[in-house]
Amino acid sequence: MHIHILGICGTFMGGLAALARAAGHKVTGCDTGVYPPMSDQLRALGIELIEGYDASQLDLKPDVWVVGNVVSRARLDTGAPRYPLMEAILDKGYSYTSGPQWLSEHVLQRKHVLAVAGTHGKTTTSTMLAWILECAGLNPSFLIGGVPLNFGVSARLTDSPYFVIEADEYDTAFFDKRSKFVHYRPRTAVLNNLEFDHADIFPDLGAIERQFHHLVRTVPSLGRVVVNADEPALARVLEQGCWSEVVRFSKTDALIDKINWNLSGQHNLMNALAAIAAAKHVGVNQDVALQALSSFENVKRRMEIKGVASTANGDITVIDDFAHHPTAIATTIEGLRKQLNAQGKKKNRILAVFEPRSNTMKLGAMKAQLPESLKDADLAFCHSGGLDWDAREALSSMGSRAFVASNIDDLVKAVTAAAKGGDHILCMSNGGFGGIHQKLLNALA
Repeated sequence: MHIHILGICGTFMGGLAALARAAGHKVTGCDTGVYPPMSDQLRALGIELIEGYDASQLDLKPDVWVVGNVVSRARLDTGAPRYPLMEAILDKGYSYTSGPQWLSEHVLQRKHVLAVAGTHGKTTTSTMLAWILECAGLNPSFLIGGVPLNFGVSARLTDSPYFVIEADEYDTAFFDKRSKFVHYRPRTAVLNNLEFDHADIFPDLGAIERQFHHLVRTVPSLGRVVVNADEPALARVLEQGCWSEVVRFSKTDALIDKINWNLSGQHNLMNALAAIAAAKHVGVNQDVALQALSSFENVKRRMEIKGVASTANGDITVIDDFAHHPTAIATTIEGLRKQLNAQGKKKNRILAVFEPRSNTMKLGAMKAQLPESLKDADLAFCHSGGLDWDAREALSSMGSRAFVASNIDDLVKAVTAAAKGGDHILCMSNGGFGGIHQKLLNALA
């Protein structure tokens, strides 16, 4: 089968492309901004990439067009369509499908799917689970929205009956507004946590709870739902009905004391409990799981040290993290603070540098929560470029502890001026953040 993927350079669609190629299909694709590292990874697999969405790609004549959720329809009053290829596919009546549906029909069928859902920690928990199964000799396939350091790739297809997938609640495609995860039909479903997010597609928390219940509805009676018992929203999800075994985990679980690793933060301990409970459903002994976690190396962009600048007054460490929701920001800072305290560095400062880049944050739906989420940081620096709301006003309660800049260069100057030996500069964004990590290291040097 020849598939042509629209939006191939996204994390999910790029992983899907790799799986499709490994399954023996011919894969081509297009996107805007076809550049490394994803372009190099895909071309190394023999996947032809095309820049843009020009309708001339119809000449490729694939068996099916696989459409990423980056693709949208243009309003008739806005002029030329943003995605002329999609408009041409519709006009011609050609066969098209979404990425999650293609994956479900051509890769996940007859697999024991272990799906990890939740507002936070999906990538980390999926990676933990895949690593536990790997260490148990189960050789799992996986598709994860990040690069696990233990594996070095975000997607892998094996002959194992087990498939671990990060189960995203974001919508599937412009023609399918259900959450992606309803397509995966898991036998083991992890519900890690649930808060309001994705304000661009969900009006309120209740709407997200409804989508999570759609996921619960797909788990068979012999399946297992692993759920965080400390989350009221997840309790409401299960109250709507559950037809499978339910296994709960909690922050009071005694198993927490047995986890021996280098990760920090309560959130990672909860992620680990979820992964252990899910692995047990496929026969992995608890001791094996704990041993696996002792060698767990986390995921790129999760508390990843980008470099250390040596100054006359001491070293300054620059860290990258994917945190972009207020809860994730708070738990990330809290985890770093505990890590520093455990190392005898209670006086070392944390400088939190962040950009409200997600659609939810850009809409300002979470701006009131930002000061509280930054309370454990000594100083906070916000990149306000592209926001329709006043970041200075939102952070005003922090007084002189908060600084706002509308561009990256001014932000770098402010952080550099404030930094001193022993500081840890924690950069948080779900994007590239304008290469701020290296710019900071250069400026500090």
